[in-house]
Amino acid sequence: MHWLFLLIAIGALIGAFVSGPTWLMVLCLLVSLVLFVAWAMGLYAARIGDSSRDESQMIDPVELRRLREIAEARKAGLQSPAEPPHGS
Repeated sequence: MHWLFLLIAIGALIGAFVSGPTWLMVLCLLVSLVLFVAWAMGLYAARIGDSSRDESQMIDPVELRRLREIAEARKAGLQSPAEPPHGS
């Protein structure tokens, strides 16, 4: 969708170059500027959206505490390294 903003912005920029009256040129340049900004924001949102993490795979604080306790116990030699995970 954001690529349409770019195409329309280029069209408005071309329209500004071929327009006769000054007010039409200024209007086309403003429309082109707004559409270029909208395109840049859409492109940025699409790239950030693709690289964001899935929130369902984040570890909750209780599970993180349990994993830290297991790691500390392994480090101290109190627990075997082959403990099965609890829950999910």
